[in-house]
Amino acid sequence: MSAKSEARLEHYVSAEPFEPLATETLTPEQERFYRASQWRIMWWKFRRHRIAVACAAILLAVYASILVSEVLAPYNLHTRDSRNIYAPPQRLHLFHEGGYVGPFVYGYRMELDQQTMRRVFTPDPAKVQRLRFFCSGDEYEFWGLVEGSFHLVCPAEGGTFFLFGTDRLGRDVLSRIIYGTRISLTVGLLGIAVSFVIGIALGGISGYYGGWVDNVIQRFIEMVRSFPELPLWMALSAALPVNWSPVLIYFGITIILGLLDWPGLARAVRSKLLALREEDFAQAAVLMGASPGRVIARHLLPSFTSHLIASLTLSVPGMILGETALSFLGLGLRPPVTSWGVLLNEAQNINVVALYPWLMLPVVPVFVVVLAFNFFGDGLRDAADPYK
Repeated sequence: MSAKSEARLEHYVSAEPFEPLATETLTPEQERFYRASQWRIMWWKFRRHRIAVACAAILLAVYASILVSEVLAPYNLHTRDSRNIYAPPQRLHLFHEGGYVGPFVYGYRMELDQQTMRRVFTPDPAKVQRLRFFCSGDEYEFWGLVEGSFHLVCPAEGGTFFLFGTDRLGRDVLSRIIYGTRISLTVGLLGIAVSFVIGIALGGISGYYGGWVDNVIQRFIEMVRSFPELPLWMALSAALPVNWSPVLIYFGITIILGLLDWPGLARAVRSKLLALREEDFAQAAVLMGASPGRVIARHLLPSFTSHLIASLTLSVPGMILGETALSFLGLGLRPPVTSWGVLLNEAQNINVVALYPWLMLPVVPVFVVVLAFNFFGDGLRDAADPYK
């Protein structure tokens, strides 16, 4: 054998740690993306959905308004003006006779139609009523606890400011819509809380255990879903005692809405847990002695929390529409509680709608909020999808 073939080749092993990306040059933007958490990536994807971001801003403003409803409303919830019953909306102006005056409205000139016996209101250019801002107006109890009279905007001294007109008792429709926002939006949140507790609990048990437990829960879900939703809501709402206080009626409607909205969520949670319970991390937790409740709560549910959040935002509009429909039909919240559905209940008569169309204005916030929730939920769902 030659000396060359007998020579041994030296085997060299690098002592440096193995870095698979060491040969690639990452830009700061790429490195920031690779190191980002799941929630940060969701936020970046959500920001690209312009409509969803705009709807999120709208919802944030609407929910922030319920904290200071008394301040935002020009009038107290129960203030009546017997001289201006069924008064039409007053237009907001800035200029009068070519000169800048500031935000103001023209006062009413009221005449009685002798043939129809209707009050006919027309703007009177001689009554220029300039609005006051950050002013003292109708007294109220802030959240029923602290007395106050501070308002963001008030009518002129001795004047009126009915931007959305008045109802059959001379109450300002705009102020009642602002007060009703607090009830209608919180009913949706409380109803979703009840629905999520039931849906996650039953869906988690069904998906984790499987077998006969899964069969029993799924058959029960199918039985609940077989009933028409709105008639069942109406039947349960009609069963509430008439002598209950408004607070008890409020919580009763909330529980009814929550009890009937959980099956869809339970099905979604079950399907996710059936797939995730076979994963290595779930099996490792079981082998280490974790209880089923801990495995579900600490390991399985957090794996699809983003999808739960998206489902939550898409379920709230259904709650709001449910309360509005029940109150509109007279089976939900009742006066003196004020919600959007209660306000729309006064517009059931077609003659009233034809003569006083501004009484239908409470449907506008319902339309805006439901659309905003749907677009916001779509944006969250897209951001939470790992394949997009």
